[in-house]
Amino acid sequence: MVGAGVAGLSAACELSASGVRVAVHEATGHAGGRCRSFHDESLGALIDNGSHLMLSGNTSIQRFLALIGARDRLTGPVSARFPFLDLATGERWTVDLGHGRIPGRPFSRDGRVPGARLADYARSLRLLNASQRSSIAEVLSACGQLHERFWKPVSIAVLNTEPERAAAVLMKPVLRETMGRGGRACRPLTARQGLSSAFADPAVAFLAENGAELRFRTRLRSITLNETGSVTALCFRDREIQVGPADRVILAVPARVAEELVPDLRVPNEHRGIVNVHFRMPESVSWAPENPPFLGLLGGTAEWLFWRDSIVSATVSACQGDVDGRSMSGAIWDDVRRSLDLEGDAARMPPHRVIVERMATIAQTPEQVARRPGSDAGPLGVFLAGDWTDTGLPATIEGAVRSGMQAAELAAGSMGQALMNDPG
Repeated sequence: MVGAGVAGLSAACELSASGVRVAVHEATGHAGGRCRSFHDESLGALIDNGSHLMLSGNTSIQRFLALIGARDRLTGPVSARFPFLDLATGERWTVDLGHGRIPGRPFSRDGRVPGARLADYARSLRLLNASQRSSIAEVLSACGQLHERFWKPVSIAVLNTEPERAAAVLMKPVLRETMGRGGRACRPLTARQGLSSAFADPAVAFLAENGAELRFRTRLRSITLNETGSVTALCFRDREIQVGPADRVILAVPARVAEELVPDLRVPNEHRGIVNVHFRMPESVSWAPENPPFLGLLGGTAEWLFWRDSIVSATVSACQGDVDGRSMSGAIWDDVRRSLDLEGDAARMPPHRVIVERMATIAQTPEQVARRPGSDAGPLGVFLAGDWTDTGLPATIEGAVRSGMQAAELAAGSMGQALMNDPG
């Protein structure tokens, strides 16, 4: 196993749980990849490198957390409620998908997006017939206010790509697996004590308990292939590891790294960034207890706010080019201040930390989606994992976890086949 991000941890835990001997090699000094937490000295608090909203219908996440004994590490409201604020008009509303198996609340006036009609909800089903080349804007712009006030901010958050270019086909599984299954599958979830506590730490503990080896700060430099195209060795910075006929390798590394390691591998080559700004709020400010610990924003710079303990985290998605997050922090704080109705001393910008992930995800456009390789696109004995691979899902935590499961299943299956062919 190469890579200890969420995809690599998912694959490693699946294999380890089935009794396969696993060794995980990670280039950095920590597990979790882009899904991790750390203590920020300037804020005096634990923060995540990025904010993530998950849903109760994310079956791969639920299975992974159950496997590593961490299902209680996510928390959320008891119902599927999504609050929004239009900073341009001051209007607030909540999209309520109810509690049942079908999204019934939008059919009542108090559960709809303001200005949205029942016909607009029906038009949303066009997503299910979206072509491979259609964009979100092409498919959903006819939905009027429902597009502007719900689908647009949601699709930007899910796909991290501007709706004018984002691939509508990637929202099909979102509709089928979560939004279209009603409130039971759409209850919003966040990490109770941080992403590392929910994903990385329990996965590392699970692997250690099951006898897996974890080797940090071991960067893979190259892969050696024989004349038949099978992998024979992994060359790290400080060692070379021989790969036998019965061994299997899972590359759970970023797309650009996989492209460097695997000859002739075609991968997505366009990315989008995310800016996160974490603000340490004064003790006099609190989040309304009746609201979920997040808020969708329209008409400002920030798109989502998340609250945990004393930290409010603001997110700006679909960033392109060399983004200067520090220059954006003033405008983002203004969004936070207005969202929380702060005045006086509480309205002054508090201590904050800016985190810019310039290559947070692949650009999820039709052209880039077509470049996503399958888990079996590597050389013989090598399988691929990562949210950038072709899972059929968007490049999210759910997609990363599922990619690891798919790679693990393929690797285990090929090992079984190898044993059948050579039982000795």
